[in-house]
Amino acid sequence: MSATRPDPDRLLADITAEKRQAARGKLKIFFGACPGVGKTYAMLQSLQQLRSEGKRVLVGVAETHGRSETARLLQDLPQLPLREVEYRGHALREFDLDAALAAARPDLIAVDELAHSNIEGSRHRKRWQDVEELLAAGIDVHSTLNVQHLESLNDIVGRITGVRVRETVPDRVLDQADDVVVVDLPADELLKRLAEGKVYLPEAAQRARENFFRKGNLIALRELALRRAADRVDAQMNDYRRTRAIEAVWPARERLLAGLAGTDEDERLVRDAARLARKLEADWIAAHVDVAQHRLGKHARGRIARTLELAASLGAETATLPGTDVADALVACARARNVNRLLLGHKPRSPWRFWHRSTVDRIGRRHSDLDLIVIARGARQRAPEIPRERIAPRIKWLPYLWSTLACFAATAVASVLLRVFDLANVVMLFLLTVVLVALRLGRGPGAWAAFLAVACFDFFFVPPKLSMSVGDTQYIFTFVLMLGVALITGQLTARLRHEARVASAREHRAVMLARLSRELAGALVTEQIVEIALRDFGSGFHAGVGLALPDAEDRVRAITHNTIEIDESIAQWVYDHAQAAGAGTATLSAAKARYIPLKAPMRVRGVLALEFAGAEPLREPEEQRLLEACGGQLALALERVHYVEVAQNTLVQIEGERMRNTLLSAMSHDLRTPLTTILGAAQAAEPQLRDHAAAPLLGSIIEQAQAMLRLIENLLDMARLQSRGVELNRQWQSLEEIVGSALRELREPLRAHPLKVDVPADLPLLEVDALLIERVLVNLLENAAKHTPAGTPIDVRARDENGNVVIEIDDAGPGLPAIAPDKLFDPFERGHKESSVAGIGLGLALARRIVEAHGGKIEARPRSPRGASFIVTLPAPAQPQVELA
Repeated sequence: MSATRPDPDRLLADITAEKRQAARGKLKIFFGACPGVGKTYAMLQSLQQLRSEGKRVLVGVAETHGRSETARLLQDLPQLPLREVEYRGHALREFDLDAALAAARPDLIAVDELAHSNIEGSRHRKRWQDVEELLAAGIDVHSTLNVQHLESLNDIVGRITGVRVRETVPDRVLDQADDVVVVDLPADELLKRLAEGKVYLPEAAQRARENFFRKGNLIALRELALRRAADRVDAQMNDYRRTRAIEAVWPARERLLAGLAGTDEDERLVRDAARLARKLEADWIAAHVDVAQHRLGKHARGRIARTLELAASLGAETATLPGTDVADALVACARARNVNRLLLGHKPRSPWRFWHRSTVDRIGRRHSDLDLIVIARGARQRAPEIPRERIAPRIKWLPYLWSTLACFAATAVASVLLRVFDLANVVMLFLLTVVLVALRLGRGPGAWAAFLAVACFDFFFVPPKLSMSVGDTQYIFTFVLMLGVALITGQLTARLRHEARVASAREHRAVMLARLSRELAGALVTEQIVEIALRDFGSGFHAGVGLALPDAEDRVRAITHNTIEIDESIAQWVYDHAQAAGAGTATLSAAKARYIPLKAPMRVRGVLALEFAGAEPLREPEEQRLLEACGGQLALALERVHYVEVAQNTLVQIEGERMRNTLLSAMSHDLRTPLTTILGAAQAAEPQLRDHAAAPLLGSIIEQAQAMLRLIENLLDMARLQSRGVELNRQWQSLEEIVGSALRELREPLRAHPLKVDVPADLPLLEVDALLIERVLVNLLENAAKHTPAGTPIDVRARDENGNVVIEIDDAGPGLPAIAPDKLFDPFERGHKESSVAGIGLGLALARRIVEAHGGKIEARPRSPRGASFIVTLPAPAQPQVELA
């Protein structure tokens, strides 16, 4: 094992991170493949052990799921009382975060089921957020987690098991845990525990065995859990090697690095590497060393870019490595990424290049700890379909012309200096000329300047002058030494020039990305983001820029300030498929611009279009990666602003709803008392004025007062539901009695409508809140009476259907308004902006809230040829046992 001096900047960053981590609590996760493997049991065993060692432990929440072994371990441990939360009429128990923070400082708190979703009204939506607050307070936490709850694996588990778990935990929670204990059981043993009732109760165990707990599912989940834990350990090992600057490869797992030479046979090498990586089940990297990228032609650069794209499509991580030596660059990459196998192509050495050592030879001789896999390559054949590049003579020979003129100018200056200095001193002037030419014009002109400088020195200054012959043989050694020094210094200078260009290009990309990130971080509205994108992308990529953003219906529309014209049909395709299209891609390549989806973590946020001025856009992989990184920053900024707007709108809506509910509640209370007095007085006077001429007017007063009283009751109920939720007093009730009570209350409004009621007496009993279900039927019947002409029939039917009781209220009126049927159930929605029918649009909204609180559903459907139908579906649970006398 060899070690070198660690990077001081990275070491300082690690020390800073360790200081921050020291102030936080430690998180230990008991990780398993699925329920029943013993995670909670192992966690409680750990708590028992720590308690015996004198640690102060506390159980915040632990789910035993009826397992007696787990319950016995829990008995002797101090437990934090759970808080009771009222939710939809039920008293539920939840982990009490405030009590945990206020408790006498324990050394450790156990919080079971990290992925659990908290009840509405809790401080955090997820339990893992509660755990993070405990850790921030410096309290150690033990918790449990199943592999299917990891965000990155949730969809994979869903495809394997056919069950999509909705409760997830971000992967970073597992990655940042201080300790992860894998609790594992073979599939057969887990199925045995399930059959013995040690995982679920018998009824639930049977359902689990038929769905989730199949042997194939358990084996696949076990492999996922073990691989995910191995990935975490591998990351820890790499961090250890990095912080201690360990260069030696530790082949704890297979990793493969394929070195690309930039030849036609690289595609074969990439495919061989992909096949080998699949056989080894290894991660692999495809890397090209950028030794002389600036000297490559257009087709050579395009070939390298296509090969890297092919490698990425086959699952590789691609990289373009800087460096002047291919072998050193590949080895450095292998050691940095802990790669244990290098895959290289090897071409037989030409006989006349007997002194040359190939990359394979140099790596094999100097780095014996790396496994080399060599694939033989034949002589490179020219591809007939790609013509040889032709460069205009003016472009090709102009640097050599300037090199020649520089040597002649140096000769002229030397002839003047010889009047003062000796001939040996003038030689340095020619060496300086070679260095300057190589620095300014490159390798080829630098080499030409070296030969020409020696020739000029010989011809003009060495006796016999104006002749290439040499009178003194010592000058031959001078010429050879001068030529060697000139060539070496020229080539070194040219290499320095190339590296300076590469460094400058990388600095430009880094500065552009940093500037874009800084400017986007300060953007508060979409218009600012658009302005920044048009300016920075245009100057950074020397291209015309256009943006297309989606509207509320997910139709992308080009913004007005674009510098190029956008084809919205192409932009829509890119937005829908989340794939690039247009110029330089395999899709719609005839387009003038390249269309790139702006992918944010949640979804695609828009489309970026770039129309390049040059004929070779994004010719280098680094430029493509820069574009991807800048596009990602732009997408993140758009998503951030979107959610800021959503949060602001939601806050305004919440405040508006709160003010409206408060106002309605106050008005309803103030109106209810005088209205009740009016209605009572009118009803008391009705028998005395039965034969009086004012009797019809009194009847109208009573009818309208009753309608207004029902409206006020709806207002009060809606305000109460908005603030406290639906509180149910469930009792076993007969639907026939509830329907009869609702019809009696509405006998006056329904007097003008022929009524047909079909409620069979043998319907199952319902476990419902009778008053609230009666309110639902009253609102639906009153709605039908108000919105249909007098004389049209209203039907009330009920039936038993698939374990549910379905109630259907039909009318023959004008039908549903021209809006989505589901919108009718929104608060204060009346279907028409202007209507002569009294009401404020709360009856249907209240009905939906009550029905959904009972676990049912309500919907509206149009009838044929006319009319509307409102359908209420309520669950009919197992009937109660009736004791016979």
